[in-house]
Parts: sequence; C-alpha cells; structure tokens
Amino acid sequence: MTPRTMPTLALFDLDHTLLDGDGDDLWCRFLLRHRLVDAKVQAGNERMGADYRAGRVSVEAFSDFYAALLAGRTPAEWAPWQDRFLAEEIRPRLPDAARALVASHRDAGHSLLLTTASNSVIAARTAADLGFTDWLSTELVLSNGVYTGEVLGFPNMREGKLRRLRIWLADQGLSEQALESAWFYSDSINDLPLLSNVGHPVAVNPDAALHQHALVHDWRVIDVLGKATA
Repeated sequence: MTPRTMPTLALFDLDHTLLDGDGDDLWCRFLLRHRLVDAKVQAGNERMGADYRAGRVSVEAFSDFYAALLAGRTPAEWAPWQDRFLAEEIRPRLPDAARALVASHRDAGHSLLLTTASNSVIAARTAADLGFTDWLSTELVLSNGVYTGEVLGFPNMREGKLRRLRIWLADQGLSEQALESAWFYSDSINDLPLLSNVGHPVAVNPDAALHQHALVHDWRVIDVLGKATA
C-alpha cells in the first residue's frame, strides 16, 4: 500500500496522563469491591502497581495479571460492569484540563490516537468518552465468545507501544515519517521507547525517572492533573 499524506499525529497515554489514576488498579479494586474476583487478588494488584511504577515488572507479567481477571465471562457479561466502572470510577478522574488538551489538538486538525497498556475491556469506554475514534490497547483472547484470561499477540506496553503504532500506521496506509512531527504525551518512563521516536515528546506529571530524562533532553514538562511534577 502506498503511504498517503498524513496530518500531524497527537498521541496520548492514558493512566496518570489524561486519567488521574491507573485504570488497571482502579478496575481491579472495582472488581474486588463488587466481589467479582477473589480477595487474594488485592495483594497481586498492589505488587503490580509498585513494580510498574519502578519499571521492573515484565510486560508479560503485568498484562497477564490483568487479563486473567476477565477469564470465564463473555463481553456481554462484562458490559454492564464496564458501564458502571466508567461512570463511577473513570469520569470523575478525567479532569477538564485533560479533556481540553485533547480538544486543543482536535481543534488544530490533528489526528488523535490514544495508546495505553491497559487491555481493551478497561480502556475502550474511556477512549470513547474522551472522544477518541482510534485507540490502541492490549488485546485479549476470546474462545467461543468467552475471555480466556490470555493476551492476544503482544501487549501495548513499552517497546510494544512503538511496535503496535508502526503496525497501525501501516494498516492506515500511513508513512512512519509521520512520527517526526507527532506529539506524544505520557507520564511514565515505561513509554520512553515511543517518546524517543516522536518529534514532540511531552512529559505529563512525569514519574521521577521520566522527569529527569525530560530535563536532560529539554523535553516539555506539563501539569494536566493539577499535581506538581516529580
């Protein structure tokens, strides 16, 4: 397919970037509160969060843990819980400044893409609520219409975000040169592979490691969530 001319890309991470919180953590706590998963999951969730923030959890371990929480139910069975999760946990944590940032790029005529390590069950409704028509997330295996608790393909995390984006560009018939003028907003050192490959990397309320990297490389650092940077 011949690459076509592409307008400027505006790429956004979700957790702690546009969302004041971590979607995976919030989803797990939501499931625990409603007794949809075993109580012993709580300890694993806390460990995953700490290891993710420290950048020491493996991509596979992180993605597999949250995928496993969905096993044994169909998309239709999860749908009402997804709706409640969006209303009760997510919307109150999407600040006006985050929505305004997305809107500023939309108004500028840029092509918007949300890209998150969270799986599609957790992320899809949030992406739509923020007005994204395109998003990339970690995909899940369905067998006979039931979630198996396994990840489909490779997770949309760390180097996987860059790989998945390149596949998305090719599927759209777009040139990888679009990254040269692209914006990418993220809070996490885990997103360094993609941040390092766009023309306009922006650290949003960054963790300590990303904040230091941004200062060294003269990247823009902004506050969207109303918190001081690391």
